[in-house]
Amino acid sequence: MAAVPAPGTDVLGGASLPAVRRRVQWALVVSQILGGLGVSTAVALAAVLAQDIGGSEAVAGLASTSSVIGTALLSLPFAALMARRGRRVGLTSAYAVAAVGGLVVVVAATVRNFPLLLVGMAAFGAGNVAGLQARFAAADLAEPLKRARAISVVVWATTIGAVLGPNIAAPAGSSVAPLGVPRTAGPFLWGTAVFVVAGLLLQLLLRPDPLLTARALSRAERAGTGGGGADVDRADGADERSLRAGLSAVAASPRARAALAAVAGSHTVMVSVMVMTPVDLGSHGAGVELIGLVISGHITGMYAFSPVMGWLADRIGRVSVILVGVALLACATALAGTANGHHAQSAAGLFVLGLGWSAGLVAGSALLTDAVPQQSRAAVQGLSDMIMNAAAGVGGALSGLVVAQAGYGWLNLLAAALLVPVAALALPVVTRRRT
Repeated sequence: MAAVPAPGTDVLGGASLPAVRRRVQWALVVSQILGGLGVSTAVALAAVLAQDIGGSEAVAGLASTSSVIGTALLSLPFAALMARRGRRVGLTSAYAVAAVGGLVVVVAATVRNFPLLLVGMAAFGAGNVAGLQARFAAADLAEPLKRARAISVVVWATTIGAVLGPNIAAPAGSSVAPLGVPRTAGPFLWGTAVFVVAGLLLQLLLRPDPLLTARALSRAERAGTGGGGADVDRADGADERSLRAGLSAVAASPRARAALAAVAGSHTVMVSVMVMTPVDLGSHGAGVELIGLVISGHITGMYAFSPVMGWLADRIGRVSVILVGVALLACATALAGTANGHHAQSAAGLFVLGLGWSAGLVAGSALLTDAVPQQSRAAVQGLSDMIMNAAAGVGGALSGLVVAQAGYGWLNLLAAALLVPVAALALPVVTRRRT
């Protein structure tokens, strides 16, 4: 029988594991900067473009909603592709679909076809799929005790693109005017180009593939400890990478259920409050500049401090940081919901809202990866992103109705209520670990 290669030799192509980890992380960081730039450049004017083509303010929000729905619907297919073919194929394919979506949006804007615009925005949401799945790719080869930090570095990289994107939306719009393309569609053309570059970089640099390498290392380790043979083949079979296997893995693990609740709950609370904050600020006399500053502060809270959340999750525990995130989100909803025209308090609330989201996403993603078997992780991670984005899409869609019927304060109160099941699932995990 042929000997199974030991970790660090044939599996890694002769390179050391630390060197492969660094190469993978740098490839993901660069692609995340580009992906964040492509998404934020285009989304900055998505609502304006939708209003222009749809002819009404009532449909302005449908463009972003279509992108969120597209992200949710595409999460599982791309996760399944990654489970079969690896991260490189899955991530590059997601960026390719997003690039096509950007082109469809440009065509829709040129011919002024609103349904086609929504289709393009849904496909454009694949860019978010790639950005979200990149954090799990960072965890594939990370040391277990440094997994949250590996995730947080990739999340942090999004800050650069997210901050730069809205600032280049105007030049992107001006650049396409000679082509007969509406200015508001220009950022989508630029976004398409950026996605193509990000996909090509991953195709070239994400070698060896982190997910496939992690599986090979796991097989080698199990074989070296007497766990090889037929059992290894079954453990890495296609059945273990299906959606059903992902659901079974989550159902079997209290930690996985707590992690999934943390990721989905944090994201839903954040999106539900954030999307209506500009409306509330405007109703209390805030100008466009002030609203922009508040949202910039919110984005800073989301991404800039993610390495701190990752370090804390590795040091004091994933569940502890999830509970910190719950506390931060509760504080944020209290601040924002009671601001009542005090703009500084609203800004503080949105900044803390970003911090709470960061804690929940980073710690929840690390815990989810820890809690399920290696062979089921890709399926579970795709399931997590689908649930997270679907829940946030519903929350964002309903938030306008809540504000219209009951007010912004009630929206924050209802958002805070979503944190109760997150805490209820997380607290027993902490108790079990201490007993």
